[in-house]
Amino acid sequence: FFQGCKGASTCTFILRGGAEQFIEEAERSLHDAIMNTRRLLKNPSIIAGGGAIEMELSAYLREQSRQIYGKQQLLIGAFAKALEVIPRQVAANSGMDPTDVLNKLRMKHAHGEKWYGVDVVENGVCDTMEAFVWEATVMKRNALAAATEAACLILSVDETVRNPASEQPDKGNFPGKGMGGKGRGGGRFGRGRGRGR
Repeated sequence: FFQGCKGASTCTFILRGGAEQFIEEAERSLHDAIMNTRRLLKNPSIIAGGGAIEMELSAYLREQSRQIYGKQQLLIGAFAKALEVIPRQVAANSGMDPTDVLNKLRMKHAHGEKWYGVDVVENGVCDTMEAFVWEATVMKRNALAAATEAACLILSVDETVRNPASEQPDKGNFPGKGMGGKGRGGGRFGRGRGRGR
């Protein structure tokens, strides 16, 4: 091992473990941590974690949807509801009652407490910015953009995937069209009663 190299600009991590699976998982976790730190150094901006930003966006969108009429209001309301899945899942994974936690978060965000999120330590809600539960702004922005694009792609599938045969009426239910005008036993080649197959 080389130690105390003052001019070195790189370092090497040596991972040791009992099984190959643990080593691979440790390598993935370490890689994610390094990449997250790198992104944060390039874009030094943070927001509160624990579902705080999702609840604030949801509250903002609900408020804006009240000023819009028509189908757009339903669309914005559904998007706001979808954002609440993140704090709901965080609360459920922590063993808390998700409905109770979401009600508390809605109340806090309605009163202007925009950094309140799920407190997994004390099983409640807290100001996650003061609790040092942070996320990089650029990562959250990318995650929201990717999720929105994926949802739009799924919703547009019904416009691109079609079966032309299913758009035509069922020919078997319309006399004179389904079997060329030859009904039960009718016509020269029809299968009447008593005729063999």
